[in-house]
Amino acid sequence: MTKWVSLLRPGDWVKNIFVLLPMVFWLSSQGRDMPSDVVVQKWGALLVALLAFCLTASGIYAINDALDAAEDRKHPIKRMRPVAIGAIRVPAALGAGALLVLVGALLAWRVNANTGVILLSYVGLQLLYNLYLKVTPFVDVAIVAAGFCLRAAAGATSIQVQISIWLVLCVFFLTLFLGFTKRLCDKASAENAVKHGEIMHWKSRAGYDTRDELNWLLALSACLVLVTYLMYTLSEHANGLYGSRAFGLALLTPFVAISIHRFYRRANLGLSDKPLQTLTEDRVLLGVIVLYFLGAYLSLYYPPMERLLSAMLFR
Repeated sequence: MTKWVSLLRPGDWVKNIFVLLPMVFWLSSQGRDMPSDVVVQKWGALLVALLAFCLTASGIYAINDALDAAEDRKHPIKRMRPVAIGAIRVPAALGAGALLVLVGALLAWRVNANTGVILLSYVGLQLLYNLYLKVTPFVDVAIVAAGFCLRAAAGATSIQVQISIWLVLCVFFLTLFLGFTKRLCDKASAENAVKHGEIMHWKSRAGYDTRDELNWLLALSACLVLVTYLMYTLSEHANGLYGSRAFGLALLTPFVAISIHRFYRRANLGLSDKPLQTLTEDRVLLGVIVLYFLGAYLSLYYPPMERLLSAMLFR
């Protein structure tokens, strides 16, 4: 049972939290005036879409591990994956992956046709990535980031609201940054294994052979995350939706910057990039993220905070 849990990586389902983002912002603007039964109905559709992406993502992980088993055996961390060590045979992993993708697609289509089309687009993008595009530098990470944008778009279509271009851009640049941290983590962990006397034949399939290139890409994407986040929180669009509450989101920028640094620091040390493991091992990062979400909740949903921000800050 443990080997199947390792193959399907339910701990990585936290990445699908991007499906929920449109609901968070809809509730804090238009959703406040909606009848409770409408809100409950939208939550039901959204949770089905979330489950669809969780199952589909696990299916993609299984297919990816089956296709990459030979290459994974050369990496100090990835070589312990169940297909790479032979605990699960390649045909079994492919079959399980295909079944989960099919179930996920049916669930997404059950929500509505638009959500189904987006999930199928996500699957197609992931198959292109695994079969062809993962060997092309920058394009490989951009494809992964686009997959997270599709998650956010699916969340919007599931509750039948328009998605903000700002949300798409923020999600894209944030996940672009996280994608490059994963590439740096892979390289750093391989280098650490060599330093400890292990013989490693692993090389980045996309050709990220120097830290200088990865550091430049990380610096570029990190700057784009911060700039896009600030532009959104200070934009007329955010002001029209949230009024002074948008200033509260802008004031949380230091937490965004600290989180970015902590992710980079872990990658540079070659530590695990798994989301749940990262949060349990890095208490500073966990604390910063908790404080950010607490601040975002107070800014968007706590009326006295809006009055305070309006009284203290110029528009």
